[in-house]
Amino acid sequence: MSDGKTEAEGARPWRNLYGRRHGKALRPQQEERMARGLAALRLPGVDWDENPERRPLGGLPARVWLEIGFGGGEHLHHLARAHPGVLMLGAEPFVNGIASLCGHWDRERVENLRIHPGDARDLLDVLPEGAVERAFLLYPDPWPKARHHRRRFVTPEPLAQLRRALRPGALFHLATDIEDYVRQALEEVPRAGFVLETGPAGEPWEGWPGTRYERKALREGRRPLYATFRRP
Repeated sequence: MSDGKTEAEGARPWRNLYGRRHGKALRPQQEERMARGLAALRLPGVDWDENPERRPLGGLPARVWLEIGFGGGEHLHHLARAHPGVLMLGAEPFVNGIASLCGHWDRERVENLRIHPGDARDLLDVLPEGAVERAFLLYPDPWPKARHHRRRFVTPEPLAQLRRALRPGALFHLATDIEDYVRQALEEVPRAGFVLETGPAGEPWEGWPGTRYERKALREGRRPLYATFRRP
């Protein structure tokens, strides 16, 4: 969709790496927790209406980690609790996932957590170059049909955005239970300027707390795979 402007003139480019934005209707308590959470955690300056010129965000601390599509938020919230000296940023367009993360935060509040309730690429647009020390892509939407593979994150445009946002030496962690996703990642991520550091293997990196999607994969008989890439 377009409003008639070119991208250079401030029009938002068409993007769609994700599927549905809504699941089951939220219960009143979930809606209340999400409202409180978004009021406290939402990162300003990311939405196009707020920042049509896509000016880089200011005031970020020296240490920033990023989760691309935080799902239910248990991993992002765990990181914030385990690393209080690091600002944890997360992006997620799925309303029920946002509500879940806000529920975790409402039960145990942490100060070093900020989120964008939308497409991760809108956040990557405005992160300063080299701002991110570590990034996570955990059980992303697999888009299993071949004609939809271009909607995976491990494609040239999103990977170029990520590489720009990562500082030299930064790590990019990938977890998925889809072998074809691993195949594409091993082709596209090095092509985008990353080096494979470890994996793909069945053992996650140190400090991995597990996620609901990992547990689902194991229940359904799929083998989780983990890989770590480095930005040289």
